[in-house]
Amino acid sequence: MKSAFSDKASIIARQMLANPGRKWVLRDFVGNTGLSLGMAQGVFAALQDMGCLERVKKGPYSYARLADASLLVSEWVKAYKFSMNTVYTCYTPHRDFLKRFKAEVTADKYALTLHSGANLKTGFVKTEDSYIYLRLDNWAQELPRLREKLELKKLAQGGNVHLVRPFYRTAIFSDRREVKGFSVVSDLQLYLDLYNFQPRGREHAQYLKETLLRKGEPFA
Repeated sequence: MKSAFSDKASIIARQMLANPGRKWVLRDFVGNTGLSLGMAQGVFAALQDMGCLERVKKGPYSYARLADASLLVSEWVKAYKFSMNTVYTCYTPHRDFLKRFKAEVTADKYALTLHSGANLKTGFVKTEDSYIYLRLDNWAQELPRLREKLELKKLAQGGNVHLVRPFYRTAIFSDRREVKGFSVVSDLQLYLDLYNFQPRGREHAQYLKETLLRKGEPFA
């Protein structure tokens, strides 16, 4: 098992964090998730080795359950960094860029992340930069057309619009939701993306987590 936190494999950790009290069996993750039985077995074993998963042996009634959610997230941020994504940076002079963007791209094709997404819940970090995951069928053809449609310019260096080809191609869009009219990645993904990001990523990640706890909202 290469990693419990690779693209498809991470579906198991995501679902366990979203349902921390549930009892799980391997077949819960095989089929419509795209995971094979072997991959699911490998992830269970890896999570157990980390101390995040408890296996309860009861013959045909055996199950697994999340043993330590905080440890699981702590191990995850060691294995993942936002820089694992591919980022295409451009420049827009428009202060209302996100509104313009939303008018051109359907909600199922994008998801805001980093400060852009987290600020819709926290308003914690002032920034003019927009970080946007995209789901494109053909990046080589569709990305240039999208840049032209949105009047985005490529600079020699720098920029304020960051179009992101996701490392987590499967999970990013299956877990997205609407926040204040925009498509945004899950709170868990916001935390993961922010945690090792500069500037002020870890600070914002911790503030987001505290905000969710105060509101009694699930972390995942």
